Amino acid sequence: VQLQASGGGLVQAEGSLRLSCTASGRAFSTYSGGWFRQAPGKEREFVAAIGWNGSTYYADSVKGRFTISRDNAKNRVYLLMNSLKPGDTAVYYCASGPPRATMYRQAYDYWGQGTQVTVSS
Repeated sequence: VQLQASGGGLVQAEGSLRLSCTASGRAFSTYSGGWFRQAPGKEREFVAAIGWNGSTYYADSVKGRFTISRDNAKNRVYLLMNSLKPGDTAVYYCASGPPRATMYRQAYDYWGQGTQVTVSS
């Protein structure tokens, strides 16, 4: 199983970015897809997840600003990030885990390489 994350970049505060995660060897229609992020000096934290049945979960810090979605035909999971803040600056990782979406990092068994998101003030 391989996950490839893309779409990061530099954006001004209140701007938007869309991250993509493409999977090979595992179907997002059967397993969950999740996004985590890690800022310098901090632990990797949960951002959003989508389960096999389309159920979604979000960290409180991103609710109302970020939207996770899925394209089964392309086997991709997306993270649309609106109203970005400097505090959202981090390396964002996509992951694949059990069928039901979960916020627990330990439940995810496959990880992508990460994509840098930098939000300037």
